[in-house]
Amino acid sequence: MLVSEGEAHFFTDPRYTGEAATVPAKSHVAKGLLILGVASTIKRKRLRKVGFEPSWMDMDQHGRLEKALDRRASLHPVASLIEEQRAVKSPEEIAIIRRSVQANSEAYARTLKRIRAGLKELEIAAELEFQMKVLGSEKPAFETIVAVGDHSALPHAHPTQRRLEKNELLLIDMGATLDGYTSDMTRVAFTGKPPKRVRELYRAVLEAQLAGLDAVRPGVSVKQVDAAAREVLKRHNLEKEFMHSTGHGLGLEIHETPKIGKKEKTKLRAGMVITIEPGAYLPGFGGVRIEDTALVTERGCEVLTPTPKELVNL
Repeated sequence: MLVSEGEAHFFTDPRYTGEAATVPAKSHVAKGLLILGVASTIKRKRLRKVGFEPSWMDMDQHGRLEKALDRRASLHPVASLIEEQRAVKSPEEIAIIRRSVQANSEAYARTLKRIRAGLKELEIAAELEFQMKVLGSEKPAFETIVAVGDHSALPHAHPTQRRLEKNELLLIDMGATLDGYTSDMTRVAFTGKPPKRVRELYRAVLEAQLAGLDAVRPGVSVKQVDAAAREVLKRHNLEKEFMHSTGHGLGLEIHETPKIGKKEKTKLRAGMVITIEPGAYLPGFGGVRIEDTALVTERGCEVLTPTPKELVNL
């Protein structure tokens, strides 16, 4: 995309000629490198200063564009400009995210009925993603996390051939993409009657998650939200077992502005859609993370995720 005052230009190749006709911009179907088509339009429009998104343009594209412009225009990195504009969602976007959240939670509920000891992490992940698609999702919002036993102590565990056994933790972190918009949720179950250590760990993380949600309202700094969750875990002597941020924005991407971390200064605004997901991870034992997708409202916070947060006994 090349956006100038009063108009926008969309560049693609002949494979997407049909789709390009639906884009609300002037479409250019280039037979060669797209970046050279961009350069041609910049020169024709006599643009002199061009901003680019440094997170999305690689060095090869930048070099080709700079060479093709031949000093007729200068390139300037403009970080986070688009991301900041996307942070607050429109009512139409919020409506789609609600449906994405609903599909995600329903896929989880359907899969939970099919989970039993002996299934592999990969098999459970496949069922979750199948159910998402049955419910209208184009794809998972990210690689579905299914982690059993001590594997759940890895915050970003990848599903493996490992089988779910009796008396084990099961952590599921999943998200759907519906009409282009993402959702995110984490829940934890136990195959059998959970022992005291598991129950205490779960209660501590749930308390932290509820504290984080309770702190969400317009005008509040995201680091205050992070601190609210982190303080609870500190009281339970679990602060060192929580090694990631408390949450993040989501929308067209699974990770968007704002990041809800201890050093972030962004203030929440009504219309932002975020996650609240504290966790505690004990190497050799297991981990618990509880995550909801939530909407920042004029008066506080609306949790969009309908899935109950009780520790499920399978």
